[in-house]
Amino acid sequence: MANPKRRHSNTRTRLRRAHDFLTAPGTSKCTHCGGPLMNHRICPACGYYRGKQVLTIKVKEKKPSR
Repeated sequence: MANPKRRHSNTRTRLRRAHDFLTAPGTSKCTHCGGPLMNHRICPACGYYRGKQVLTIKVKEKKPSR
């Protein structure tokens, strides 16, 4: 196997790694409830997508305290 003849400088290494970072996913607001929402996904809070109800979300009821 071939080995590098010379060591890469710090600048050259950092320039190569300039694009090796994570980007946050695109988010927007739900048009129905206003909650945070990933783009092109059904709203997990209300079940709406592009102004139409696609899913019915069941709401858990709290148990009465004793």
